[in-house]
Amino acid sequence: MDCCKKTRRTPEEVKKLTNRLSRMEGQIRGIRNMLESDAYCNDILIQSAAVTAAMNAFNRELIASHLRTCVARDLREGNDAVIDELVDTLQKLMK
Repeated sequence: MDCCKKTRRTPEEVKKLTNRLSRMEGQIRGIRNMLESDAYCNDILIQSAAVTAAMNAFNRELIASHLRTCVARDLREGNDAVIDELVDTLQKLMK
C-alpha cells in the first residue's frame, strides 16, 4: 500500500460512505448479540450475509468513485501503472 497517496472526497461522499460503514458496524454488533444470546445459526448466517452484501455495495461505490477520479486523473497524466494497481485491487476483492 502506498503510504503517500491520498484522495480528496467531497463532504457528501464522506458522509455517504461513513453512513454505510456505521450501518455495517450496527449489523456486526447485532450479530455479536445474536451469538451471545444463542440465536439460531441460520438467523445469524442470514445477518452475516446482509453484512457481506453491505460491504460489497460499499466497495462498488468506492471503486466507481476511484475510477472516475483517481484512475481517470492518473491515465490523463500518463501514469499507466494505475491500471496494474487497479487489477491487483480487484483481484483481492474477488477472492
